[in-house]
Amino acid sequence: MSRYPSHLSPNITPTKSQKSRARREPSGVFSLFQPQQIQQFKEAFSLIDQDRDGLVGERDLKDTFASLGIVPSPEMMEELLTSRPGEGGVQPSSEITRDRGINFAMFLTMMSEHLFEFDAEAELLEAFSSFDESDSGTVKCDEMRKWLSETGDRMNQAEIDRFLKGSFADRQGNFNYKEWVKVLRVNEDDNGAAAQA
Repeated sequence: MSRYPSHLSPNITPTKSQKSRARREPSGVFSLFQPQQIQQFKEAFSLIDQDRDGLVGERDLKDTFASLGIVPSPEMMEELLTSRPGEGGVQPSSEITRDRGINFAMFLTMMSEHLFEFDAEAELLEAFSSFDESDSGTVKCDEMRKWLSETGDRMNQAEIDRFLKGSFADRQGNFNYKEWVKVLRVNEDDNGAAAQA
């Protein structure tokens, strides 16, 4: 008699429903993201995978950089081609076949590593400060309204009104982004503490 439960025994053949469930259930890095996020990453990957072979290789990277008007240095190309997720970054090129490239699962893993290193507070402050010419900690609400409606993930007017309405906008039409980021940090810390309790 085996000391392992029967469902873990290597002699048992999985049923059709077990095989189907295993295919449907997300595993590994895919479970870190919502389906919509994975779809966005797939779209980004397909933009880089210029030859549509399912791998991002040297030719794909060169074509992508060229479309952006960037001429990458040989060192940058080497670093991008030899970087692998989960193993501390760059691997010696002798250990990697450069023409193999990076598949979507590796790409998604690399994106997750960078996203989880993301310091939201510092990134938000840096983004806002690039529009704060006087270094006052505020930006004009009119300018914010324009940016939010015309660039990136555009917001509609109702969303912008809801965002700019409140204690972070003063009577002179300035949005105090430093205070807003502080409140975000406090709320994030409170949510993290509540989740651990």
